[in-house]
Amino acid sequence: MEFWNDIATDKSWKVLIEISKRFDFIIIGGWAAYLHTKTLKSKDIDVVVDFDTLEKMGMEYRLKKNTNLKKYEIIVDEISVDIYVPFFSKLVVPLEDLKSMSTSIEGMRVVNPEVLLILKQQAEFERRDSIKGQKDRADILNVLINSSVELKKYLNLVRKYRLTDYPKRLREIVKTARKEFEYLGIRNPRRIKILKEELMKKLREL
Repeated sequence: MEFWNDIATDKSWKVLIEISKRFDFIIIGGWAAYLHTKTLKSKDIDVVVDFDTLEKMGMEYRLKKNTNLKKYEIIVDEISVDIYVPFFSKLVVPLEDLKSMSTSIEGMRVVNPEVLLILKQQAEFERRDSIKGQKDRADILNVLINSSVELKKYLNLVRKYRLTDYPKRLREIVKTARKEFEYLGIRNPRRIKILKEELMKKLREL
């Protein structure tokens, strides 16, 4: 079961492919989770760019500066693209560090799963009571279950950036997850119980 309808996610994917051919950026957010797992598509697009790329984007699209949320936005074929830039956007992992923490998937630059897990947690902290917060939790479970994430690397990053409450919240997300498993196509109660036990065993070591 997909979180968003196929029309929205298919259009968003096409836009992501299109702009990736014209601009240099690092993908974060839901599409990064999908590229690492091939599960649970996204509707919105979230990318990190440098100021040169931001200027190029502004030449082709109407660039909106969102001072409150510390990001820029463009609309491409009715799809929202959120753009984060160094020294302005307030992500818990400094954007200038992300270039060395990314990899190429399907010809696109994507943030590594350990960093993605942290950024997804930041988003979930900020909007946990909304529908997007539920999508964040589904993405977090998706990365934990279906990606090549290494929890030791995650823990090292958590320590590096002094995110001391993140491991505890991660355990809470796994422990309380119910509906989120359905979005990953996992409905069997026994399967869910086993997955939770396996994940909690790994997370207790953090």
